[in-house]
Amino acid sequence: MPEAASLLRAAEVVLGEEDVAELHRRTEGWPVALYLAALCLREGGSPHAAVASFGGDDRFVSEYVEAEFLARISSSQRVFLTRTAVLERMSGPLCEAMLEVPGSAAALAELARSNLLLVPLDRRGWWYRYHHLFRDMLRAELERLEPGLVPVLRRRAAAWYLANDLPEEALEYSMLAGDVETVARLAQTLWSPVYRQGRTATLQRWFRWLDDRGGIAEYPLNAMYAAFLAERTGQAAQAERWADAVDRWQYRDPSPPRDPYAKAMAATLRAVSCRHGVEQMRADADEAAREFAAANFVPGVTPLLQGTARVLCGDLDAGDAFFSDALSLEEERGSPDITALTLCERSLVAMARDQWDQAGAFASRARGRLRQAGVEDSYAAALTSAVQARTARHRGYVPAARRELTNALRLRPLMSYAHPHWAVQLRIALIRVHLGLSDLAGARTIMREIAEILRRRPDLGTLAGEAQELRTRLAAERSSGTAGASALTAAELRLLPMLSTHLQLQEIAAEMSLSPHTIRAQGKSIYRKLGAASRSQAIAWARELGLLEG
Repeated sequence: MPEAASLLRAAEVVLGEEDVAELHRRTEGWPVALYLAALCLREGGSPHAAVASFGGDDRFVSEYVEAEFLARISSSQRVFLTRTAVLERMSGPLCEAMLEVPGSAAALAELARSNLLLVPLDRRGWWYRYHHLFRDMLRAELERLEPGLVPVLRRRAAAWYLANDLPEEALEYSMLAGDVETVARLAQTLWSPVYRQGRTATLQRWFRWLDDRGGIAEYPLNAMYAAFLAERTGQAAQAERWADAVDRWQYRDPSPPRDPYAKAMAATLRAVSCRHGVEQMRADADEAAREFAAANFVPGVTPLLQGTARVLCGDLDAGDAFFSDALSLEEERGSPDITALTLCERSLVAMARDQWDQAGAFASRARGRLRQAGVEDSYAAALTSAVQARTARHRGYVPAARRELTNALRLRPLMSYAHPHWAVQLRIALIRVHLGLSDLAGARTIMREIAEILRRRPDLGTLAGEAQELRTRLAAERSSGTAGASALTAAELRLLPMLSTHLQLQEIAAEMSLSPHTIRAQGKSIYRKLGAASRSQAIAWARELGLLEG
């Protein structure tokens, strides 16, 4: 980095630290490329825009590479280079399979011995990649000379990766090739392992790509997975859309698939969304258990949902028994989110029985499982922090209760009406902690959120009665309290991270698919509740309160 800045200054180009870092990343620190970038920047225009757009297809780069490298090699070697530029990394067998030309492995080895900007990726000389700028230049030439060959090469690469048991790489190349059917099929296969690794951004990217090309609605399992993903990332409207698609497949399609696993997943989705009340939730969860058994698969989420439905129907003993079964299936090898939710349910049952030591132990185990898996910002972490806040407040550990309360408040937008039972349980726990800390404004904010969830999902069994009791208690309190950070709504908490970026309000509105008026109103409310006079002050205080990271 300092060397890059010095080289640029010597070429009479002065950039800010961020632009130097970006240029260093794009050129991989190659001095020649940095000098060529300096020549480009000296031509005028916005330095920041020039840095952001600098690549291998730049005129200075292409002319240099042409004169110093490509002019010296044979036409067959040049064809090899341009065609293999579609690959992120190369090996001899992969090149052989993709190019369908004998001797490709030997050609790669020969090029590796030359000085053609190949970067070895292992010590055995098995995998290589091109320098990024060199690859960009080659790929631009391929697109110019043989554009119709590009998707063909990518499909061949995908086939090789699939044949060599590398399905995720096969999916990525299939996306590049525009092969919707293969991407849809591989997404179904990869959903579970990728989700268990906590890579929700990867799954969201795959499903966005499929959705844009009509590749979800035609594949029932993908519609279910898209719904589960949306539900677990706080995108309730998206979850509803895909749940509707699953219902259409199951109830209106004249010949729905009879695969028991697909039927079990559909029943699980219905139980999670609880769109027709807790009795139907119990029936759906039980159906999911039967279908999963028929498919010879027993996931822990099923007894978790069976237990939750029974607790909401007023049967704590039966519910707790199912939770115990779920833990025996999940705690060692299962999803950390499902394990944590199950432990939280057991903690809530223990609280209802006035067994606070047990409640605290279950809550601590839930936190430990999430920490072990490195997923402490998940939807399950919101409920985990809420139950930990309750147990801490019961024991009189006020600082710990406030810390866990703040974390639960920050994460609560992930808990929505897409899984209304857990969302309301979370908010009831938060209200009880707010009341224990004499924070009526915070409690009333959360109560309004419960009312909105119950408007969409009115039949949540015992939770509706519990919410009504708290509503009556709050109505009897005369003091309105002072609106503060705890009174930030879920919508305002979703906006907070966006305010910490460089984006203007108009850009934030577009990013969040909201109107600029809504964003301005929410921003003003945030400033008022945090007692801030400016956007920067609001962000600084939100970080100090633990509502934002950094």
